Amino acid sequence: MQTANRRIEVLEGDITKLAVDAIVNAANNSLLGGGGVDGAIHRAAGPELLAECRNLGGCATGAAKATRGYRLPAPWVIHTVGPVWTGGARGEPVLLASCYRECLLLARELGLRRIAFPAISCGVYGYPLELASNIAVRELLAHFAGETTLEQVNLVAFSPEVAQAYRRALVETADQSAG
Repeated sequence: MQTANRRIEVLEGDITKLAVDAIVNAANNSLLGGGGVDGAIHRAAGPELLAECRNLGGCATGAAKATRGYRLPAPWVIHTVGPVWTGGARGEPVLLASCYRECLLLARELGLRRIAFPAISCGVYGYPLELASNIAVRELLAHFAGETTLEQVNLVAFSPEVAQAYRRALVETADQSAG
């Protein structure tokens, strides 16, 4: 049997190029595109994605909504809105954890086997990388401990620094489990 840590892979690169069942979009509340990974996903998916997103009525912070992938290799995009970091006292950790849980719930509802996540809230939203990586890994491992259709999760890093933070979080989690 494959352990949960082995089902999580850290990749460095362009999330829009991955041929997985779904990619996660670190979106803004409007779901109508923006900068960073959000803008890249909208550009790669084409105008059909924007048209579908216009009908969704936006998305609350910590929630998630699914659309088709259109011109992306991934047939689905799961949009989630991470919190803007303001120091951690305004519920940011709870909201970020909710992003992962809500995306994973949608993945299960859609029967997905492979999903890729960006570093939610770690770009212009300013979430500290180490804290965000630990939350991501914790939520993924908790998900794998229950009923799931997922076989593989890719944590996609936009830089070597992000990839290293994810790898540290995975090692620290494995160390805690062994100790």
